[in-house]
Amino acid sequence: MRFATDLISLLERSLPAPNPRVRALHLPPPSAIGSKAGEFCALELDDGSIGLSYVLLDDSLARLLDGDAAGAVARMDALELARQFVKGGAAERTLGFAAANALSRTVLDRAGYRPPRGGDSIGGIDPRPGEHIGMIGLFTPLLRRVVDAGARLTVVELEPAWAGDFDGYRVTLDARELEQCDKVLSTSTVLLNDSLDRMLAHCRRARYVALIGPSAGCLPDPLFARGVSAVGGSWIDDGPGMIDALRRGEPWGAFAWKFLIRREDYPGRAAADGSALSAGR
Repeated sequence: MRFATDLISLLERSLPAPNPRVRALHLPPPSAIGSKAGEFCALELDDGSIGLSYVLLDDSLARLLDGDAAGAVARMDALELARQFVKGGAAERTLGFAAANALSRTVLDRAGYRPPRGGDSIGGIDPRPGEHIGMIGLFTPLLRRVVDAGARLTVVELEPAWAGDFDGYRVTLDARELEQCDKVLSTSTVLLNDSLDRMLAHCRRARYVALIGPSAGCLPDPLFARGVSAVGGSWIDDGPGMIDALRRGEPWGAFAWKFLIRREDYPGRAAADGSALSAGR
């Protein structure tokens, strides 16, 4: 089954009744387009949970800004909106993924689970001299962290203009090159563009696979079941502050902190009654 299908099925089994409803959709302003502050939307639920989603997939942001997306989803059953992550177009999947992330936060909060803080910005891959590191998505700020550690780096990208051999690393369009990598670091955009399972099929040799990004806020169980070793995202501690900054097109990192959940340390999905996390199931 697809990741999106598995995630929605897990949420359906984990959410306490009644389902939360959407309080508001918050979009970055047009003035933020082209900056990091304009890359994500935030979906807020009536229980205070917030879910993020990347908005630059295809024409998603333009469609959301041009239409009355906020009005269309207000007061909507959040689980019904999350189901668009499975079957919608790019803009619909963007909203569905944000809803799935927000509902995941609902489940985790009700279970009293707070993830561990991330120790670094590269998903704990700990690159070593002589290792071959794969990167899915070009994390430009992280390139030197890997190369300076003495590791060989191969980046898999979708943009042909970025392909080529550079100082200490290679950018390719061929995901099969991941099959030679010891460890892999992936952007969470693979969840939104439905390429996760295809990419992971080329990572079977890797002994460590980390998936990171602000929108990696979903229940991690379906990722761990697929062999992902660790999931890192942004845990929002100050919802009103984060939303205010996002709506003004300003950086919102001060209102959240980075977490990293390792598969071996995660106790399992939250029980539907909001009690402690179940033992890995």
